[in-house]
Amino acid sequence: MKIAIVDSGYVGLVTGTCFSEVGIDVVCIDVNKQKIDNLNNGIIPIFEPGLEEMVHRNVKKGRLTFTTNIADAIPDAEVLFIAVGTPPDEDGSADLKYVLSVARDCGRHMNDYLLIVTKSTVPVGTAGKVREAVQDELNKRGVSIEFDVASNPEFLKEGAAIDDFLKPDRIVIGLNSSRAEELMKSLYKPFTLNGHPVIFMAITSAEMTKYAANSMLATKISFMNDIANLCEIVGADINMVRKGIGSDSRIGTKFIYPGIGYGGSCFPKDVQALVKTAGEYKYELRVLKAVEEVNKDQKMVLFNKILKHFNGDLKGKTIAVWGLSFKPQTDDMREAPALIIINKLLEAGAHVKAYDPVAMKEARHHFGDTIKYIDDQYEALIDADCMALITEWPEFKFPKFAVMKKLMVNPVVFDGRNIYDRSEMKRYGFSYYCIGIDTAK
Repeated sequence: MKIAIVDSGYVGLVTGTCFSEVGIDVVCIDVNKQKIDNLNNGIIPIFEPGLEEMVHRNVKKGRLTFTTNIADAIPDAEVLFIAVGTPPDEDGSADLKYVLSVARDCGRHMNDYLLIVTKSTVPVGTAGKVREAVQDELNKRGVSIEFDVASNPEFLKEGAAIDDFLKPDRIVIGLNSSRAEELMKSLYKPFTLNGHPVIFMAITSAEMTKYAANSMLATKISFMNDIANLCEIVGADINMVRKGIGSDSRIGTKFIYPGIGYGGSCFPKDVQALVKTAGEYKYELRVLKAVEEVNKDQKMVLFNKILKHFNGDLKGKTIAVWGLSFKPQTDDMREAPALIIINKLLEAGAHVKAYDPVAMKEARHHFGDTIKYIDDQYEALIDADCMALITEWPEFKFPKFAVMKKLMVNPVVFDGRNIYDRSEMKRYGFSYYCIGIDTAK
């Protein structure tokens, strides 16, 4: 089987590489010539553990290729995945111009049956728009060629995407033809041999499933952050509360860690898009609107703690920042809390020295030369008035506290992810602030 993946970004590259890993011939297509040239030269555009080695292995075996020429790639493919971006418009709705552009390309260049699969996160009803766009182009050509449209949303976690694809919790496929179903069963057979479930459903249901899943996870995060802020006010310990409710199997321990808000390419965009979709049908998703507001406010919590500690005056203060990406194991800074926190620190007149294991290059696109980029986590602490931990990278979890204290002007730590033990911090002589606990008590 030969398949084409349009877009060689995060979803497209991971998807194409994992399919090639099980022996399928894959061509990844992208309009960005520099990106394709880099991929053909072994340069991977994103950081994802295990991806680089897998790309190199399958390119060497000839199962994975890269091109900018969609016209040549479409006629050879049995299945084409649309994995292009769907960035939010100003009103929060998903922008489908790239998705529909690919659909039109399919209509222009297909010569035989083609199954067109939306892998991008798209609103309910997108498959119908894709079908119309393809058919319009076929009509312009005056040809009659059979094709199907399906929805196969991705559930990849950045930092664990390879495992998520090769060993999925579930594979969701929306379609409306037996021919499409047989093709998708064949395509995913290598991933289902170990019992990973495939759930077939209507296309609209598959489109909704992706948004509903991400919105549910975002809701858990914002709910927990709301409770954390209340715990701090009333004198409860959010870490104990989390253990207490997480032991309930109906709730579980995942996504109930307090912190400084969610970010990344999925949760913010998908929550906004689902709220917008509901509005188009004259329905208000009040809970999700609150989820958005809580998350927006939560990104200010750590800055407000820093400002309060220094009595409202940060002018000339040097703040060391550990972690820039929205979460560990990725260089993605889209909607990252670090963007809000650092910009507020700069507005208040503070100097920022930052370290992140992989996101430094990406951070330069956002901050330019307004902050200092330090290549070592301890070097960032030299002459710092405090340290703000924003991303819970593993290497930050067991630091050398004695060394930290010697390097800093003031031994003050603002822990945005609650990864340190406050009694241990107190033993080392640190002033310690975290989320959801009144550390002054």
